[in-house]
Amino acid sequence: MLIPRQTLSDAAADALRQRILDGVYPAGTPLRQEALAAELGVSRIPLREGLRRLEAEGLVTVLPHRGAMVASLPMDEVAELFELRAMLEEDLVRRALPHFTPADDLALKRHALAFEQAVATDQTAAWGEANRQFHFALYAPAARPLTLDTLSRLHAQCDRFLRLQLILTRGTARAVKEHRAILAAARARHIDTTARLVRDHILTAGMALTEALARHRTAESA
Repeated sequence: MLIPRQTLSDAAADALRQRILDGVYPAGTPLRQEALAAELGVSRIPLREGLRRLEAEGLVTVLPHRGAMVASLPMDEVAELFELRAMLEEDLVRRALPHFTPADDLALKRHALAFEQAVATDQTAAWGEANRQFHFALYAPAARPLTLDTLSRLHAQCDRFLRLQLILTRGTARAVKEHRAILAAARARHIDTTARLVRDHILTAGMALTEALARHRTAESA
């Protein structure tokens, strides 16, 4: 399948990222540049740039003289990722809510409903992006582009595990309930409550994910 040729490095990164998140390329899979370039219809230069972007996101490891492969995240690193997210996102909530407008309220509600719709219709491939859109709509009024860029990379690293966590822990109902509580607190401009709900929401998901990965690995080795 050839990818569009408008921004080749972006398109290559997007195509490979989606395959990693969908589990088409599991952890440890070699990413052979010559074969991928031919498959995606790009030269090796934009493909290499796309791989560097995925390396920065933590999805790809590039080893000297050995090429690129899909990265593996140990469970202790997964826990650290969610702890970093909790710290950054709690701070962003506190910075964003004083600047919230009615338009921001509507955007946050729209993204909360989009996540619920993805859950209700079992669109598992859309869960990660819908969740990200909800969170970033909450933080956008903070006007902290560097922090949001860092957070975007953390979300990209977490996203490939999100569907596994939601499926193995049957966590979709809880996620919907927690998003609704965050939405209500944000619209009421209860800064402390919203910040606490966001932090608990992320840390609880991280703990559930770590436990789910442990059970999943145990089942795989049995």
